[in-house]
Amino acid sequence: MTSAAIDRTHRTSHETTVQAPARAVYELIADVGRWPYVFEPTVYVASEVQGPGEERLRLWAFANGEVRNWESQRSLDPGTLRVRFHQVVSSPPVEYMGGEWILESQSPSTTKVTLLHDFRTIDDDAEHTEWILAATDRNSNAELEALKRTAELGADFDSLVVSFADTVRINAPRGLAYDFIYRVDLWPERLPHVGRLELTEKTPGVQFMEMDTVGGEDNSVHTTHSVRVCFDGQSIVYKQTSRPPLMAAHTGCWTFTDVAGGVDVTSHHTVVIDPDKLTAVLGPEATPQLAAKLLKDALSTNSLTTLRAAKAHAETQAPPA
Repeated sequence: MTSAAIDRTHRTSHETTVQAPARAVYELIADVGRWPYVFEPTVYVASEVQGPGEERLRLWAFANGEVRNWESQRSLDPGTLRVRFHQVVSSPPVEYMGGEWILESQSPSTTKVTLLHDFRTIDDDAEHTEWILAATDRNSNAELEALKRTAELGADFDSLVVSFADTVRINAPRGLAYDFIYRVDLWPERLPHVGRLELTEKTPGVQFMEMDTVGGEDNSVHTTHSVRVCFDGQSIVYKQTSRPPLMAAHTGCWTFTDVAGGVDVTSHHTVVIDPDKLTAVLGPEATPQLAAKLLKDALSTNSLTTLRAAKAHAETQAPPA
């Protein structure tokens, strides 16, 4: 047998059954804007529609504890409830990765979801192949579990998602404002609500943080873990990987918009309230609306404190006009 005849492709299949209409499940898969706060492995997705049913994605996601990024092409077919994808720029040791979401309606309220992957490994290295298989298995199971949980909430899911933003104008160059947000290692000495912060940045622009936030009437301490992807001078996106118990997910972004004489810096948040923790944390009369208000007040307070500190620092450092 010649080497050309050897099939180097590895294939995996994962599936689950969701108690929700197939169309609703398909919409969750199709809407990549929701992925960072629906799918635990996904950190950030940038998408570009290239024509009817065609989309180019750039993704940052966890793979065996590491954050990797790649570019994928997706073909969406709402008629057959299928989404086919393949990587056009892969992250080693992946040479090629493709796959498909297949949805089968088993009843008006029941959907079978199958997630297929096919991949090839650079140099067919056995250890690297096992690494890819482990990452694919872990992420596929996590994505299917999250898809099931979210879809089965139905219309209630939207009431659990809270998005908001705060903006402060800084009369200083963009670079000074960006550097204040980027240099999280200095936050404990610059921000009153940050008691401790440990930073790891093995890959430039990908930051892992463990942070103690001090707040509330009792100055209680909350420890969170986050990953941030930094786009030099443009934006910083983040996702909390461990959160206070009321949050099922928390993602966000710092953006920097040039204006006359300076820059508008905006802190964006999207939080998903955990319905299973609602009454345990806030009491038997708690509602998603109450939780949303409390979370928005707490997060906006910290964001505005950070933005105002960034403004004071950057304007002090800015050269005279």
